[in-house]
Amino acid sequence: MNSFSQLQLAPHLAKAVAEMGYESMTPIQAQAIPVVLSGQDVMGAAQTGTGKTAAFSLPLLQRMLKHENTSTSPARHPVRALVLLPTRELADQVAQQVKMYAKYTQLRCAVVFGGMDMKPQTLELKKGVEVLVATPGRLLDHIEAKTAVLNQVEYVVLDEADRMLDIGLLPDLQRILSYLPKQRTTLLFSATFSPEIKRLAASYLQNPVTIEVARPNQTASTVTQLFYSVPDDDKRRALKQMVKQRSISQAFVFVNSKLGCARLARSLEREGLKTTALHGDKSQDERLKALEAFKKGEVDLLVCTDVAARGLDIKDVPAVFNFDIPYNAEDYIHRIGRTGRAGAEGLAVSFASPTDTRLVTDIEKLTKQKIELLGFDFEDERPTGRINNGRRHWKDDDADHDTMSDAKPAARSRFVPPPKVHDPFFDKPYEASAEPVKSAAVSEQVLSTARSISPNIKPKRTVAALFKTTAID
Repeated sequence: MNSFSQLQLAPHLAKAVAEMGYESMTPIQAQAIPVVLSGQDVMGAAQTGTGKTAAFSLPLLQRMLKHENTSTSPARHPVRALVLLPTRELADQVAQQVKMYAKYTQLRCAVVFGGMDMKPQTLELKKGVEVLVATPGRLLDHIEAKTAVLNQVEYVVLDEADRMLDIGLLPDLQRILSYLPKQRTTLLFSATFSPEIKRLAASYLQNPVTIEVARPNQTASTVTQLFYSVPDDDKRRALKQMVKQRSISQAFVFVNSKLGCARLARSLEREGLKTTALHGDKSQDERLKALEAFKKGEVDLLVCTDVAARGLDIKDVPAVFNFDIPYNAEDYIHRIGRTGRAGAEGLAVSFASPTDTRLVTDIEKLTKQKIELLGFDFEDERPTGRINNGRRHWKDDDADHDTMSDAKPAARSRFVPPPKVHDPFFDKPYEASAEPVKSAAVSEQVLSTARSISPNIKPKRTVAALFKTTAID
């Protein structure tokens, strides 16, 4: 079964799927959809970008059609399917896809995530929704405010579960799952499997069907991976040259830190590249606007941290640049998964400095692929004079610095330190006084001085009282 037409979906769902241009199923969809339709728990692993969202959304919507109704009463539209995701952008993306699948049905879908005002989300929840897509933190806020009632949930989806564990969301997941009915169908999807994920599945899934359509921690075969040995100070120049040489129209540029992300984006924008930054310090509205501009093609380079490494489905992105090698080797798999999606060709370029040897070795061990570090041939000469490395740090070129120091050592500073004055008194050894003073005489002298009154202190004057107090018998 490789075609959506063979699934025998309900007419309303089949119509939406046809409009979206879906014809043949991906491996994860072909294996997971029939299992979910049968009501069994699923533990699914697949390469990122292979259609995991449709693999769980379509069968869940199919099973919930029996609850479909046109009533306006919120009580007739309780939450029946809960989808948990690690990031706000991913939650918003999944919610949009579910709404597209369900647009010809009477099933309602809502999304709640942090960084936004809770009031609009609360109003939407009060109207009643069947499918609730959420990030764990904001969902707990709504549970405590009693605006999200989960006592009728029949299906739970933990998407990108490994990422949720990586960022410390396990306690939140445990709290949320404690509010749900014991009898439910639980689906766990992840790009990679780890021992922690398997323990989580053993705790909350009942006899799950394990689906692995690719070897765990394997990179997509459609992505060409290149590693270049480039010093930190030359990475920005190498990035510009690669974009120009290969005529890359759009690309993700991943940086390890939020500060480095903002600085690199500003530096590239000053040099004429259409660039925007996406990191955790930006407001949610700014993050959504940056993603929307990148999707519309208004921005060439999206400089981002690993907040954009998971699950974001932006079609036809030809390349991904690892400006910094990720600290976590698994993040490398997710980063390069932003290109070469759904069978398309993609390019992943990583710039490794001499200090990144251990990180590159970790990627080799995880992917079980031998990585060859290539030398980078720069077309233009390195700029001379003062060089800005994109981190608000200016320095002189090494060659010019050496030349200047040899030719004019005194021209680097006009400050002349004052000459040191040598006092021979401090070179003499300590000599005791010739006539020692008796300690008793010294003590008597000190006491007499303490008893006497200083001539600088004026004596007290007698002042007449303004009021006279009389004793009362």
